[in-house]
Amino acid sequence: MSNIFFRIYLFIFSITTQCFFAQDNSVGLSEGTLKVNSTEIPVKIFATSELVELDSFANLNNIQNTLVILNKSNLEVSHYMNSSMILGKFKANKYQFFDKDFRVVENITVTEDNIGAIKYAVKSPTPIKSTDQVELETPFKIWDPSTGIHLGPVTLHFYSLMFIFAFGIGYFLMTKMFTIDHVNPKYVEPFFTWTLIGTILGARLGHVIFYQPELFKEDFWSVFLPISTKNGIKFTGFAGLASHGATLAVIATTLYYSYKIIVKNPLWVFDRLGIVVAIGGAFVRMGNFFNSEIIGKPVDQNSPFALLFPQQSSEYGLTVTRYPTQLFEAAGYVTLFVILWVLYRRTDKKYQQGWLFGLFFFLLWAIRFFVEFLKMPQGDEVISFAGLNTGQILSIPFMIAGLVIMFYSKYNKITPEADKTF
Repeated sequence: MSNIFFRIYLFIFSITTQCFFAQDNSVGLSEGTLKVNSTEIPVKIFATSELVELDSFANLNNIQNTLVILNKSNLEVSHYMNSSMILGKFKANKYQFFDKDFRVVENITVTEDNIGAIKYAVKSPTPIKSTDQVELETPFKIWDPSTGIHLGPVTLHFYSLMFIFAFGIGYFLMTKMFTIDHVNPKYVEPFFTWTLIGTILGARLGHVIFYQPELFKEDFWSVFLPISTKNGIKFTGFAGLASHGATLAVIATTLYYSYKIIVKNPLWVFDRLGIVVAIGGAFVRMGNFFNSEIIGKPVDQNSPFALLFPQQSSEYGLTVTRYPTQLFEAAGYVTLFVILWVLYRRTDKKYQQGWLFGLFFFLLWAIRFFVEFLKMPQGDEVISFAGLNTGQILSIPFMIAGLVIMFYSKYNKITPEADKTF
């Protein structure tokens, strides 16, 4: 058994060491190899979400052997004229266009209907023929997924789908726990409703207050509604959600639910809520991964953790290989869920009201605190101190609160009979 724990320790130590000491991609452009039949061509890889930067790159004549991964925001129909002009500049500078399967797009007349079919622009020593087999090899992975599942004119975005999974599994788990604890399942539905309201409203307000306070003046209605009123009304969805704000709001709605609806000690409810939130948080971070947001700091492209996000937002700066911090955080939350579920099912800690929730609170924000060292800032850093960013500073009081709740839980012990509510 000790040998197993030693191996686990070495594995965690090696990952931690690699993450903190193999950091920083010092190269302006990532590098790869374009295989054309049996010929290998070293290429510099460029991607950006900004049309201005793409236009500047298209004007450069002195860069040879280049592959441009086009960002979906480069080819939106809303700015079709600018996009087509930039593609024309690439063509004039001897670039060839390819679709997502690296098939040559020849003699194409770019229109609003087919502009999205162009995925790559390549400048190579000799023209690539349509009969050539073309592959791109890189020491890192490229994360460039579709936006979602297309159902005719409607697109089911993966981020929205992850939220549906989070709340759906949360509803199932809460119903199961209420059944195990002999609590009437009728209390699950109002709990689900209040938690949903608190999560969405709190997360949105938290993001705006802590990261984008200027929206209250510049685009007020976008704070509360999934729209933007800049340059006309446009449906955007909620593009910014903060877990700290969601936490505060859910605490408030759970207190109301505990005192006014189920009439139980709020710590009893929080113990079970923590289990649900742990697995739900993992799905939300997976949604961020699909959206190429909340990405990590630059990392050497030869690192086993290096990932290129061609569709990342311009807020993160240069498009180079980065840490997939969404996956790091999601893995931490899955581990937290397993720990809490085992303690809930195999021990009597659920009868020590607040202990499971205190442990959840401490570990959740500890995971967030340490992942922040590898994460890019989310908007402006409103609060910073001693090298810590806004997310880390906001996590510290939550971690302390978790330890305090665990300590005081010894005064809130109940018997299995007192746990039942019909």
